Amino acid sequence: MQRRIEYFLSMASPWAYLGHDAFISLAQRCGVEVVVRPVPLRRLFPETGGLPLPKRHAVRQRYRLVELQRWRDLRNVPLKLFPAYSPFDAALLDCVVLAAVIAGYDPDAFMRKAFAAIWYEERNLADPDVIIELAAAAGLPASLLAQDCQATAQLAYEENLQSAIDAGVFGAPTYVLEGEIFWGQDRIELLDIALSARRPAVIPEVQMLQ
Repeated sequence: MQRRIEYFLSMASPWAYLGHDAFISLAQRCGVEVVVRPVPLRRLFPETGGLPLPKRHAVRQRYRLVELQRWRDLRNVPLKLFPAYSPFDAALLDCVVLAAVIAGYDPDAFMRKAFAAIWYEERNLADPDVIIELAAAAGLPASLLAQDCQATAQLAYEENLQSAIDAGVFGAPTYVLEGEIFWGQDRIELLDIALSARRPAVIPEVQMLQ
C-alpha cells in the first residue's frame, strides 16, 4: 500500500519555499503520495498559540533572518530576505493551489513558479493577474480563479484549517506521515529517515506539563 504524506503549508511561507524542492524530491524517490493542503496561517497561529511575525520579539525576528540565510545557502535556493510584496494575504494564491488539486491537476510546477515569484522575483502574488500569468505558464487554466472554483476551494481551505488543528499542526510547512508530525523544512532529513526505516509512527502520549 502506498504511503501518504499530508503537506500542510501556505504559499506565503519562506520556509515552505526553501523546503519544497527537497520535500518533493524525497517523496518522489520514496514513491510516497503527497496530499497538498494549503492552510490560512494567519488563522492557524492564534488557534495553536503562535504569533504572526510582526508580533514576535525582536530577538526571534533577528534569529529568523539568520536561519533564512543559513538554509538558503544550504538548500541552494535563491531567496531575498525582504521581498517587495511580503508579507501579503496569501488566501487567493493558496486557494488557487487548492483549486488545482481539486480539479485533478498537479500543482507542483505552479507552486515552484509562485514561490520564486514571491521570494526572488519580488512580484505581487496577491494580484490575480500575476497569478493568472504564472498559472498559464505552469499549464493551469485561468478558470481556477473563477468564482465557482474559488468557492469550492474556500470551503476546502476551511476544512484544511480544521484538519491541521485536529492533526496537531501549528506552523508551515508541516509534513504529516501516518499521524507523525514533522514541522519545518529543517525536518525533511528526519522524514527521510522515517520513510527509509519504515518504522512505526512516533505519536506522543497526550500529557500536558503542569
